[in-house]
Amino acid sequence: MESDKITLLVTKYFEGETTLAEEIVLKDYFSSSDIASNLVQYQPLFAYLSNTSKQEFEQKLPLFKSKNNPVKWLSIAASVIVLLGIGIYTFQNYSSTKATSELGTYDDPQVAFEETQKALELLSNHVNTGIESVRYVQTYEDTRDKIFVSEN
Repeated sequence: MESDKITLLVTKYFEGETTLAEEIVLKDYFSSSDIASNLVQYQPLFAYLSNTSKQEFEQKLPLFKSKNNPVKWLSIAASVIVLLGIGIYTFQNYSSTKATSELGTYDDPQVAFEETQKALELLSNHVNTGIESVRYVQTYEDTRDKIFVSEN
């Protein structure tokens, strides 16, 4: 009878459905000397599990290194120097580019007049395109009004 109960517990154990109390019963059973012949094959497994649960880790683990790592500090310093160099270079290039490329100033009045004409022609083309779109909308509204006479 006890052999059937232990067989059932072993089956539950391998399916992962045993409780802690049932596992303790299994460990106690397999650590005893009278084990049923059909369950002898499981004795090494449960003997191993009971032995490993008693083992303790004895080696001390270092939590952190207290040594200063000079390579780490050198890499940080090099990164800061590179970033400073990029920042200074960008600032100097941006300042000189901004000063030399001011928009809207011409020394020759003829060149200024021609550039103004180009800009106004471009603006006129865009305004004309917008007016054509408004004409299409107006045509649509007129046609709609002719088809759907308002009931006022």
